[in-house]
Formats: sequence, structure tokens, C-alpha cells
Amino acid sequence: MITDKEILVLYYSQNGATRQMAHLIARGIEQVEGMRARLRTVPKISTLCEATESGIPDEGAPYVELRDLEECCGLALGSPTRFGNMAAAMKYFWDGTGGLWMKHTLAGKPAALFTSSGSMHGGQESTLLSMMLPLLHHGMLIVGLPYSEPELGTTQRGGTPYGASHVAGLTGDQAITDAEKKLCMALGRRLAQTALKLAP
Repeated sequence: MITDKEILVLYYSQNGATRQMAHLIARGIEQVEGMRARLRTVPKISTLCEATESGIPDEGAPYVELRDLEECCGLALGSPTRFGNMAAAMKYFWDGTGGLWMKHTLAGKPAALFTSSGSMHGGQESTLLSMMLPLLHHGMLIVGLPYSEPELGTTQRGGTPYGASHVAGLTGDQAITDAEKKLCMALGRRLAQTALKLAP
């Protein structure tokens, strides 16, 4: 019997950086007593038509189901930057959550965001802000990163008050920095602490 409360860490990752961030955020969540992370991803979208990949991924986290959103007490949502917006695969998933919106399933649950981009000014903040929009329509409460996290004031790469971020480099070869790692874990902890306070 599961007694811990769970937070859904939902991400899309093409080259691995956003997936690494998801695992760091999950570590932060699980540093809070009584909290567990549930890692999920979304399938790629076919370039030929509005179809997605088969129902089971080849590797990594399972594909998300709507019940994951229903069962979890909070959400960490991550996507790489695509021209200052979330990836199409993630947007496609959220476009199918109207049934949950009708039932107010996510209203009052906390959510946090994370992203990775190829360049320093590659649209990280606009991506984080755009990912907030469907969550706000669902009635979720957005949790950011406060400047009480010292790395937010000293990072030379990723990190914003809107959520965790990483600069992966144009070829995706830049490792996640120590500051970026600490901010990912801090975001996970903060989300988990908020979810504990809000959960019935």
C-alpha cells in the first residue's frame, strides 16, 4: 500500500537534457519526507499526420496517462525550448486534457516548470511562461524559484525565477552545471513542500 503522496514529473526530451533535469527534480521531491516522484513522458508526434508513437516507449519513463494527473497532488512539467515555446509533443498532450478541465481535476494543485535550450538566450523564459498557460487554465498554482536560492543569483548558465532551466549548447553537448543541478533539486523540494501544505 502506497502511503506517500506523489508528484507527477512530466517531461518531453529529445536529446536527454530535459530528462536529466526531470530526474534531478524528482530527487528534490523525494528529499521531502512523505513525498514521491512519478516520472512520465509523452510520445513524439509523427511528422506525417497527427499521430503519436506506439503506446510503450523503447526506454525511459512510461508514457503519461490522464489518470497520472488525477492521482498526483502536484506537477513538475518540462519541455525543451522550441522557438520560445514548449515542444509540439507536450502541447499535443495538453490539448487532450479538456475532460480534466471540465471536472476541475487539477484546480488548486501546485505546479512547477523546467526547460532546456540550445543557447543562452534561446527562449527559456518564454517557454516556461508558455507552459504556465494551460496549467493556469486548469486552475493550478504556479511555484517558481525565489532568489533565496543563492544559485539563482550566481548562475552563469540556466536558472530563472519562473522555473529551472539549462543551457545545453547548440549541439546538446553542454553538461548540466552544478548551479543548474542545485536549482532543479531546489525546485523539486519547493514543489513537494508546497504540495504537502495544500494536500487534504
